[in-house]
Amino acid sequence: MVRPKWIAALLLALVIAGAFAWLGQWQLERAVESGHVVEHPTETVKPLNEIATVNSPPTTAGVGQLVTSRGTFSATDYGILVGRLNDGAAGYWVIARFTPAADDADGKTAQLAVARGWAPTEQKAKAAIAQLRNQPETPVTLTGRLLPSEAPEAPKENTDPFAMKDMAVAALVNTWHGIGDSDVYSSYLVEHGTPPAGLTAIYSPPPIEQATVNWLNIFYAAEWAIFAGFAIFLWYRVVKDAWEKQREDAETAYEAALAAWRGEPVGQPATGGTETEQN
Repeated sequence: MVRPKWIAALLLALVIAGAFAWLGQWQLERAVESGHVVEHPTETVKPLNEIATVNSPPTTAGVGQLVTSRGTFSATDYGILVGRLNDGAAGYWVIARFTPAADDADGKTAQLAVARGWAPTEQKAKAAIAQLRNQPETPVTLTGRLLPSEAPEAPKENTDPFAMKDMAVAALVNTWHGIGDSDVYSSYLVEHGTPPAGLTAIYSPPPIEQATVNWLNIFYAAEWAIFAGFAIFLWYRVVKDAWEKQREDAETAYEAALAAWRGEPVGQPATGGTETEQN
């Protein structure tokens, strides 16, 4: 039914659908704009004891927090983690045990696992450890990013079963010497600042801020999309009903004209002739 009024009705339906689609897009933009970003002041350096917890998982707010503490590194508890990426490059972490000078919240000495630096080869990592072990255990100020302990994984087939890959505090405790009944921080620290000689600073970016979405605006956007589709569907139904009515009127007019030509009363179905005429 290519008629001007139906073409005009189609154009009107498209304009209305376009307006509804624009309103839906506007609601989607509002959903993102009105959503608030969950921010944590991770880049403000805070004392270790205020953020870290001992013998329990870290709090959500403490993950990725920059902290500082004064204490000493144990010369006997350096180690190597294999297969560690540093800004995309595979290599080795040099790790250590750090004992803060201040007691923890329970008034006890606590131990902290620290990732001190990265080396591209195992030989360079071992050379750096040899130098660190020769240094006196004097108090230093340590600053770094606090991260949750990793879960230990079983060694894969055809690999060194004694090589450590994960920064799992629970596993590291079993390798430390002379800690007695000290508490242990459940997180570990990635050291910031100038790394020890022979090592590269470990890339440790701040945690990604999370943004929440306003679901009410998402619901409104879906409603506008439905309205846009309904505008096109309504035009289709109106045109279809008009076309069906026009076809019915044409069939009725045809039957009336055929009946008039045969001399039959209008409104009665046309027949193929009387029985006498057929014989």
